[in-house]
Amino acid sequence: MGNKNLRRLRCLVTAQTMGNLERLAVMDGCGDVGRMVDKLTREKMLSLRFPKDEWMQRCFDAWKEGRHHV
Repeated sequence: MGNKNLRRLRCLVTAQTMGNLERLAVMDGCGDVGRMVDKLTREKMLSLRFPKDEWMQRCFDAWKEGRHHV
């Protein structure tokens, strides 16, 4: 994997959080805390996207039926 489009991030976390990130990175096989943060962020954004899509579908269905409030 190339090192394209990367940004440096410095953040302060507790020792427990750092330990958990390291454990997750080892369990996932990536071995790098930065990649683990990327993966956790990507998964969270996907989980937030789908409920919004369902809400938008309900609004669209209500609009088709002529209802103005969901």
